[in-house]
Amino acid sequence: MAYAGRLKRMFDVALSVPGLLVALPVIAVAMVAVRVTSPGRIVFAQERVGKSEAPFLCYKLRTMHEHTPDVPTHEVGADAVTPVGRVLRRFKIDELPQLWNVVKGEMSLVGPRPCLPRQAELIAHRRAEGVFALRPGITGLAQVRDIDMSRPQLCAQTDGEYMHRITLARDVEILFRTVFRGRL
Repeated sequence: MAYAGRLKRMFDVALSVPGLLVALPVIAVAMVAVRVTSPGRIVFAQERVGKSEAPFLCYKLRTMHEHTPDVPTHEVGADAVTPVGRVLRRFKIDELPQLWNVVKGEMSLVGPRPCLPRQAELIAHRRAEGVFALRPGITGLAQVRDIDMSRPQLCAQTDGEYMHRITLARDVEILFRTVFRGRL
């Protein structure tokens, strides 16, 4: 797991710092769209479980109505998502503020998606797989395989598979598949 250490962190910073700078105009336009179409916060900060199970605040652009329950996305109905939120989600624009989490060292570009502290079953499966040795990612192997957190055991097993086969080439492939999903 030599790549999972300093080299992976260097890769994350080398891509996320310029990525954040390039994304700032897109984030700014998206923030205006969220503000003018839906009352409430623009940036959504939610406590998530990070590396070594340490809590951190994960940042996203708000895509749901302001008073939507604070539960995992797969437990919320589609009607909770705002019209602008649908567009932001489709193009993954809502995830761009997480580049700040990567710069801060709380997240990686690629890794297991960070879960909520109350997702006990997923946390238990990830703990058994040893997945909390990694920083959580903006995207990951489970996401490109369309495995969400509603299937906690499979999600954790896929995260474990990623952890045991982690390479720079695999991270590049997962990033490429995330960015160009449905557009190739």
